Amino acid sequence: MTCRTQMYHARQGTITPEIRRVAEREGLAPELIRDEVASGRLIIPANVNHLKQRLDPMAVGSVAAVKINANIGNSAVESNIDGELEKLHHAVHYGADTVMDLSTGGDIDAIREAIIAAAPVPIGTVPIYQAIQIAGDIEQVDVDLIFDNIEHQAQQGVDYITVHAGILREHVGLALGRVTGIVSRGGSLMAYWMTKHGKQNPLYEHYDRLLDIAREYDVTLSLGDGLRPGSIADATDKAQLAELTVLGELTERAWDRDVQVMIEGPGHIPMHQIEVNVRLEKELCHGAPFYTLGPLVTDVAPGYDHITSAIGAAMIGWFGADMLCYVTRKEHLGLPNAEEVREGVIAYKIAAHAADIARRRPGATERDDALSRARYAFDWNEQFRLALDPARARELHDEALPAEYFKSAEFCAMCGPKFCSMHITREIERSLGLREPEKKPTREAVEAD
Repeated sequence: MTCRTQMYHARQGTITPEIRRVAEREGLAPELIRDEVASGRLIIPANVNHLKQRLDPMAVGSVAAVKINANIGNSAVESNIDGELEKLHHAVHYGADTVMDLSTGGDIDAIREAIIAAAPVPIGTVPIYQAIQIAGDIEQVDVDLIFDNIEHQAQQGVDYITVHAGILREHVGLALGRVTGIVSRGGSLMAYWMTKHGKQNPLYEHYDRLLDIAREYDVTLSLGDGLRPGSIADATDKAQLAELTVLGELTERAWDRDVQVMIEGPGHIPMHQIEVNVRLEKELCHGAPFYTLGPLVTDVAPGYDHITSAIGAAMIGWFGADMLCYVTRKEHLGLPNAEEVREGVIAYKIAAHAADIARRRPGATERDDALSRARYAFDWNEQFRLALDPARARELHDEALPAEYFKSAEFCAMCGPKFCSMHITREIERSLGLREPEKKPTREAVEAD
């Protein structure tokens, strides 16, 4: 079987075109990217079949900027290819670095093919979902169906797959007394399969078969946290840590075969436990990239979990998580629409950027400083250009001051001309000769123009 993974090439000392592109995007030396990929601390999710289409390679790892993922996909209740492509467009347009298709109903194959063909970013999936759809029921899923479906998705061009290979039969009992039990869909399905069949997790038992597929197509394994906490009461418990220990073992086995790996993380974690969760993952999983859902830092805000999770996401990114999976306001409530995808992506772009600043990533504050200078200069158009969501910033400004005259004025609707602190400071500078007087157009002149 031909080995074509980025890790394999990096370990041979080769700087692939994908490594060179990542170096360009990250502003780092290609040799550093190569060495980090070789070590497993950095991944480039790039299926060889997606690279033949329109994938623009990116990287997840400690030397790279903190990345964000957006989940899209249909359900058995809602299924529409055009709707999923609209979500994909919103996710990519507003800055998602990767997108996961979590479709569970309808024509999953057609949806996935359309998404991969349209996506310049890596696409991830959870293959067990389609296996269940094919079988009709989790109890009818057999080992060959699981692996045949994984290989099918790899052939289609999926760049990374979530596999819940670390949840073992002996772990299930640890989670059954929790406040919220097993909240991972994939984790709960594997637990149910093991319980009903009285057998070990097939993804663990036949892990070498999984590695053969991943190695052939250079599919990154996103080792899923099937026992992640779904409430702050369950955070950092025995079930979560038992699975994480197994994920460390599976990481080393993947690296022995030159297969790229990242580790998925919680979930729901109170703020005072976030740092220790990162330390445990990095220690137990040997520095493999950490990919976290949120985490949500409180459970009391249904409808606002894009906020509760963005707080945790900023913190966990600061402490060392490498990619943040967004949460939308619909979390726990329903399937997000395109607008809610946009809102979730922006919330997580803020979290990831804040984490990069806290991690003192070189150049991380350049955009902040430029926007602040534009703000002090009352250069509204430059402020809008530098904003993470320019359209929304302009919309909110123009709601109260739509005339072009006011767009160039030294105030906004919050304070008006007499109480704007920055306008007052600029007037002090002018009075002391530190700033040239500015001739402002009259409203009549602007309107006449």
